[in-house]
Amino acid sequence: MPHKHNADRRRHIPKMSFKVQNWPAYEAGLRRRGSLTLRIEDAALECWQTSGPNGQARYKDAAIQTSLMLRTAFKLALRQTEGLMTSVLTLMGVTLSAPDHTTLSRRAVALPVIQPAHVPPGPLHVLI
Repeated sequence: MPHKHNADRRRHIPKMSFKVQNWPAYEAGLRRRGSLTLRIEDAALECWQTSGPNGQARYKDAAIQTSLMLRTAFKLALRQTEGLMTSVLTLMGVTLSAPDHTTLSRRAVALPVIQPAHVPPGPLHVLI
């Protein structure tokens, strides 16, 4: 009874009109969407950040540009970009920190604009 009370005012999700006929190819396509290869060179990591007064991290332009490039490639918000960079650096086993979203926002104004590029449907390889 409670499910039928507001049934006429609920927004219903329409049934999908596309029917998958080739499931192996469809599943392979879904797996390719999740494929990511990200390699950050040791030279880029060496100049990632410096320490400012009181031990506060100061990020080089390469760190900001790397974060902004990943933001553009994956269409992320600044906080999501911060989380992605933190997880990538953690997975790499590096003791560096990722620039936070406010630093990205402030420093993005002074750097050259990164134009959104067409992301191919297959695996994405990023070399920094």
